[in-house]
Amino acid sequence: MAARHLLQVLMLLAYSLPLSQCAPGSGRVELPSLLDATLDELQSGLNAGHFTSVDLIRAYTARIDEVNSRLHAVNEINPDAVSIAAHHDALRYSGNLIGPLHGIPVVIKDNIGTADKMNNTAGSYALLGAEIPEDSTVARKLREAGAIILGKANLAQWSGARGDITQGWSAYGGQCIGAYYPDMDPDGSSSGSGTAASVGLAWAALGTDTTGSIADPSSKHNLVGIKPTMGLTSRYLVVPISEHQDTVGPMARTVKDAAYLLSAIAGSDEHDNYTSASPFGDQVPDYVAACKGKGLHGRRIGVPRHMVQLGPNKPSDYMLGIFDSAVDVLRAQGAEVIDDIILPGAADLLNSKYSPFVTGPDIMANIPRYFSQLKTNPNNITTMVQLREFIQNDAREGYPEKNTSSWDRGISRGYDNTSPVWWGNYTAQAELAGPQGIAGAVKKYSLDAIVLPTEYLSKLAAPLGNPVISVPVGRTPDDTPLEKNEFGTLNIKGPNQPFGLGFTGARFSEEVLFEIAYAFEQATMVRRTIIPYIQPKTELKDIVGKRQDTNGNLEL
Repeated sequence: MAARHLLQVLMLLAYSLPLSQCAPGSGRVELPSLLDATLDELQSGLNAGHFTSVDLIRAYTARIDEVNSRLHAVNEINPDAVSIAAHHDALRYSGNLIGPLHGIPVVIKDNIGTADKMNNTAGSYALLGAEIPEDSTVARKLREAGAIILGKANLAQWSGARGDITQGWSAYGGQCIGAYYPDMDPDGSSSGSGTAASVGLAWAALGTDTTGSIADPSSKHNLVGIKPTMGLTSRYLVVPISEHQDTVGPMARTVKDAAYLLSAIAGSDEHDNYTSASPFGDQVPDYVAACKGKGLHGRRIGVPRHMVQLGPNKPSDYMLGIFDSAVDVLRAQGAEVIDDIILPGAADLLNSKYSPFVTGPDIMANIPRYFSQLKTNPNNITTMVQLREFIQNDAREGYPEKNTSSWDRGISRGYDNTSPVWWGNYTAQAELAGPQGIAGAVKKYSLDAIVLPTEYLSKLAAPLGNPVISVPVGRTPDDTPLEKNEFGTLNIKGPNQPFGLGFTGARFSEEVLFEIAYAFEQATMVRRTIIPYIQPKTELKDIVGKRQDTNGNLEL
């Protein structure tokens, strides 16, 4: 009874905050558009009393309700989000801010565990109702920074590691699509995070990346995506693919917002021993401070042009033209461009010569380990064979149309990442990615970064966990024809498709990459020129307006 009374008091305080709809001498306050709103704009409005965190939750929830039946971007909404927001509003009213994300709603990919009323399904009914013993480390850090976890974003089921299945489909969440042209293939396993952040269903999102699942969908969804160095963010209680390549990172609308989000979740964790490789421990660099005006001045940036001709998807002349213009911007902003550098290992990396034989055996060990950490395990699954049997026998999982080919191959190999066979593949790939890849190029040419269209960087950076930052750089022309994916279900190409410019560099070089990416973003400001084909209509003014009487006073 006492707890309920306290909650009522907190909510009353939140709803009683002064709403300053008019600035002296300037008429009505212009509330930020939720399609574009930055953290600074939202915090400014909250601090000025123009709206509350409860208003934000209600606005974002209304936006989700408007478009989710078409986009399938969000799997669940936190049923406690409004009460949490009310608590944050009360704290703000009393002058007690938790952190830089205080009262700001985010969505997180539905493989990032939360010990609350939301599920953590990885898109599968095999994990529906399963409980974890505590928040994942990144979810805990979000809360400690003041963020409100609004919901779980859809994803390619099991982060795309189950089989040959359309990008963005999960049994639990349905088929996620992108919002920039009809039936848009959303790319990457962090598809729901990309769609949600791109159309303003939350301030920003967290995704996970093994071989491009943050950077690639960020590129396709007109976002800034940060695939951090593996070891900079914890993977504890995140449903895994590969302990040797998985990372958790931000998907936001500006470089600075991505910096705020990464700063909130980065740091060492005793539950994830890979974070001990970070040179920073818990004292990570100030990534927000790295977002400054002349971050490109004097930087040496390498351009391995040969890479764009190596992969299976060749860039259009239009994309190459945009890329050349972007390189010209780098020069104009003071960077020294070292053109046509060569990465000897790039061809084998782009063609995945070793990747399936590294991440596949990782899955065989890592997913069972996740099941062993569960507090409750409704389906009593402990092995990959049992998981495959569940998927194949539960009609909701879409089998056999949605197959289990990746797991079939992994199980038939008969070994996991403890095998000498695995180690041989891993070391061979590490040679391609290291001395013959990013590390070798950075050393040989004394580089601060390497730049390419984003989609050509992910496989280069993944094997040794190098960071990637993708920044919006352009979109396809209006006369671009629609092109179906291999399943004939979605359009993998089309008009108005955003694409990004990617930067990579040495491990744990995020601070430098933020300086470079921010300077490029500020010199180009492309993102707001690319408008989604589908977008919700509800704005903060619609929610705030419902709480006022005809005299402009708040209604409780």
